[in-house]
Amino acid sequence: MRDRQPDRRVVLHKSEERQGVQGDGWRGWLADQDMTISSMVKDETAPPAQQRLPGAPVHVGVIMDGNGRWAARRGLPRIEGHRRGVEALRETVRAAIDFGLDYLTVYSFSMENWNRPVEEVADLMGLLKRFIRNDLNDLHKSGVKVKVIGARDNLKADIRALLEEAENLTKANTRLTLIVAFNYGSRQEIAAAARALAQEAVAGLIAASEIDETLLARHLDTAGIPDPDLIIRTSGEQRLSNFLMWQAAYSEFVFLPIHWPDFDRQAFSAALAEFSARERRFGGVTGQYRNGKLLAGVTKT
Repeated sequence: MRDRQPDRRVVLHKSEERQGVQGDGWRGWLADQDMTISSMVKDETAPPAQQRLPGAPVHVGVIMDGNGRWAARRGLPRIEGHRRGVEALRETVRAAIDFGLDYLTVYSFSMENWNRPVEEVADLMGLLKRFIRNDLNDLHKSGVKVKVIGARDNLKADIRALLEEAENLTKANTRLTLIVAFNYGSRQEIAAAARALAQEAVAGLIAASEIDETLLARHLDTAGIPDPDLIIRTSGEQRLSNFLMWQAAYSEFVFLPIHWPDFDRQAFSAALAEFSARERRFGGVTGQYRNGKLLAGVTKT
């Protein structure tokens, strides 16, 4: 490491060369950027469980992107990329526990994903079933609470039953809340909340003048869950893709130049290091907030 102050940016400059960075190449890219995570972890081993890293976020959202491209670059079928993506998800959940996060939201299947080939959708549903059957007990033993957000009315009965089983089994756990955005779309979520409020107003339960951002938030799938402090997206794409658009109003974003199957503990640590280096002002001025909270004795401007 050179002595100069490290450049902590983790945003991909879009180019084919950057999008092709994978595996050990990612670590080389990390070194090239002179990013150090030594201030957060001494090495790549996990810190003791439930010890929050300094400046770490409470809630992290992850857009798990790039499974298909990961497979295509290796001449493998897309389903293999999705299988490897499940492995990356397992490691991410373990790391989230080790880093002391309270909430982890993963974008597993969007409403728009139904537009993919029928065979791929069937494969994804099969992977979901296997993940719940194979991993649910381990998640439960690890103290993970599973919450699923997204529409369920158009899901098959067996899928709905598995989602309900995961939620019911783990509902009393408190170590980490794993929020799975499945069959989810943020625009649809906001529209559903607006419809619910309109119906309450028509029924005379609320006055139109009472509707504000707090009341609308209570009708979202994420009611009662703090907004994400940090949103990570893999594969180099730099957009939300209909993910938590209301909740992400003041989220920090980190875009990583690796496809999801290559996302590991080091990549997660790098994203957390980038987050910890930023100052969040929430529309205020420098020095008003620390770790996302208004400092005592400081008033909003």
